[in-house]
Amino acid sequence: MFCSVQSMGLSGIESYPVTVEVDCRRGLPRFDIVGLPDTAVKESRERVHSAIGNLGYTFPAGVLVVNLAPADTKKSGPLYDLPILLGILAAGCGVDLPLAGSAFVGEISLDGRLRPVNGVLSMVSEAARQGYSRIYIPYDNAAEGSVVQGIEVYPVRTARELVEALTGGKPLSSAQAIPYRELPQPPMPDFSEVKGQENAKRALEIAAAGGHNVLLIGPPGTGKSMLAKRLPSILPEMSFEEAVETTKIHSAAGFLPSGVPLLKNRVFRSPHHSISMAGLTGGGSTPRPGEISLAHNGVLFMDELPQFTRPAMESLRQPLEDGVITISRAGGRATYPSSFMLVGAMNPCPCGYFGHPTRACTCSQTKVSLYLNKISGPLLDRMDLQVEVPPVEYDRMADARPGESSAAIRQRVEAARQIQRRRYAGTGVTCNARLTPALLKKYCVLTPEADRLLAAAYERMGLSGRSYDRLLRVARTIADLAGCEQIGPDHVAEAIQFRNLDRKYWQVTAREL
Repeated sequence: MFCSVQSMGLSGIESYPVTVEVDCRRGLPRFDIVGLPDTAVKESRERVHSAIGNLGYTFPAGVLVVNLAPADTKKSGPLYDLPILLGILAAGCGVDLPLAGSAFVGEISLDGRLRPVNGVLSMVSEAARQGYSRIYIPYDNAAEGSVVQGIEVYPVRTARELVEALTGGKPLSSAQAIPYRELPQPPMPDFSEVKGQENAKRALEIAAAGGHNVLLIGPPGTGKSMLAKRLPSILPEMSFEEAVETTKIHSAAGFLPSGVPLLKNRVFRSPHHSISMAGLTGGGSTPRPGEISLAHNGVLFMDELPQFTRPAMESLRQPLEDGVITISRAGGRATYPSSFMLVGAMNPCPCGYFGHPTRACTCSQTKVSLYLNKISGPLLDRMDLQVEVPPVEYDRMADARPGESSAAIRQRVEAARQIQRRRYAGTGVTCNARLTPALLKKYCVLTPEADRLLAAAYERMGLSGRSYDRLLRVARTIADLAGCEQIGPDHVAEAIQFRNLDRKYWQVTAREL
């Protein structure tokens, strides 16, 4: 007998329909799975064989062939266990199962329990787009599956429960979605806990308001990491579409916490400096998302930036410009969104005290220069704001009064982002940092005084074309925070102030050498 069961596949974060075809006929016992299965799919034979026996059915004797169509696309993971089991019950065990209009995904344990699988949000979304009326998923994936509208999502605990429901027994209950606005928002570290560092706080406010990249430079213990970890608390709340896209990446990577339907807070990823280029960009025999994709719509924090390998740092350049990364491997090709804010933190030299007001640096000029030059010019060029984080005075550290809260800063950031959303409506641009050259000319209008100031800075600082564009975007954000339509000299002057550290550190050490 022949039976086909509909399922879903996953490539990167994109899903596609898979038809599981099961044919059972007389012959010497054999169980084959074809259609480019990987090892996890091939091992379904043992899991399904044991599960069918433990459900009380006799595994069919004879030739059993399972084809996963389309046959020219590689199939990965254990998510085809459930449709294979149902196909064998229908084709080889004579169980009458109403399978039309439904899709099935799930890993089966030997006793018939369903285990969660990765990428359920993408698969349920695609099943709805393909016109399926129902999809059956593991119970532990119910939260993320319930997010999708236009399809009935049925969480399943065991294969026995599902078979009984399909054959007229106790019906399953569909998953009920929690409205996005009602989802709990996990607490985040607050800026009120940071003592002093008003200049750095101002820089991070500008960065949050425009989606800009930031480089923090300062001696050890001045609060660089503390500041960076509080950046997500002042970023605007993700829209529903951004939350879905971010959650899809984490679900496909297997990093979505159990019971969480959507990631509501903007993510903060902080990889260790020993990470490889593949760990940062993504890869593996079957391409998987790396840290820069997991940071999509959030913050990628690279502490001790010069300690990262040169290939890892240089791999950031293309995603920072394009907002996506394409990974090509022998096992396939996948494109992941990678639109993130990059925050780098570093000491000014190996010992950490180059330029310190009270402590002497013990490094030679050669060591300082070699250390700083681990950050290439093109990567430094992509840092919109370069911020010095100096030591905090004792009076500020001993002050028991809390600083300005993240909620207060976030209100100003939200107001600036709202201006940008209205301004760029229909263009596909979401913030000033993503302005295209054409939109830059249209919306970054300078007053005559501001234009003269920027021209003088361009010549004096020897800015590149990219630096000029990024400085203009930062000035646009500062003007938005001030509620000004035109960019004035004060806005340009503040933007220039945050582009001076390359002259203080990189160019100075080069001259002294």
